[in-house]
Amino acid sequence: MDYTLLIVVIIVLLALGFDFINGFHDTANAIATSVSTRALTPRRAIILASTMNLVGALSFTGVAKTIGGKITDPFKLEHGLTVVIATLIAAIVWNLITWWVGIPSSSSHALIGALAGAAIASEGWSGINYSGFSSILQGLILSPFIAFGLGFIIMFVLKHLFANSSPHRVNKLFRGGQVVTAAFQSFTHGTNDAQKAMGIITMALVAANIQSDLEIALWVKLSAALAMALGTSLGGWKIIKTMGTKIFKIGPINGFSADLASASVILGATLTHFPVSTTHAITSSILGVGSAKKFSSVKWSMAGRIVLTWLITIPIVSVVAALIYYVLALFMH
Repeated sequence: MDYTLLIVVIIVLLALGFDFINGFHDTANAIATSVSTRALTPRRAIILASTMNLVGALSFTGVAKTIGGKITDPFKLEHGLTVVIATLIAAIVWNLITWWVGIPSSSSHALIGALAGAAIASEGWSGINYSGFSSILQGLILSPFIAFGLGFIIMFVLKHLFANSSPHRVNKLFRGGQVVTAAFQSFTHGTNDAQKAMGIITMALVAANIQSDLEIALWVKLSAALAMALGTSLGGWKIIKTMGTKIFKIGPINGFSADLASASVILGATLTHFPVSTTHAITSSILGVGSAKKFSSVKWSMAGRIVLTWLITIPIVSVVAALIYYVLALFMH
């Protein structure tokens, strides 16, 4: 087999592995509230999430093109394939570490930070497309604040609308609603997160001169969507426990509010071709809902631990990706 083609095959397998891990890592976030309130059994939640993730992943390609071309220019990278391999290895390692300790960190931050670090290692600071990279960072930074605010507003409104209703009636109503919002949440997760692996694979195809543009091939869409759906089917119970119980005790009305808020933010980002963190959106909306319910009920120490993980992800993964690039360059160049 031709050497370049062999490297591309390795990259495709790594990218699908990243998507698979993203499936069980981030889908736990998407279904955590509906499982923790018993609106859905774990089995039904995972089947629902897997199906809606697949549908969402096949529906859009804008975020994939952003990942593939806005952080760095694949047409100008001298060692683009090495950059992509280093990116994927660093992002996968970080995802596995944070999954193992049960912290809902961001797969998006991991991938974007790793790509930036590997590109800088390859080309110097000129390897980064500053305008594109800065706009992506702005989206990543703003989306949690928007999700927090939207979660707070939705919960505040619902709390007052149902203030005089019996708890049993409210719980029954919103458990049914949570089935809908869990499906919406999983769909939007597919529309944004599955696109990232598609973008990375397409970037590798361009770097290998197999493809001359950033259009997403059908086989790339299908393989990335299926990898994420398969990962989703395995679940991620450590993160479900963190999201569903360790931030604050979530009831059906809280879960409904959090899912509706975060899914709306993620879909808005997808429609404007911005890669955002599903994890950030969901966690921030839960914090917003908890604050509207009762500020003191939120376990802010756990929230602080999660936020700290967000803050350190991009710089740590950037450095790890750069180091991996230097090691790979010894053998590949």
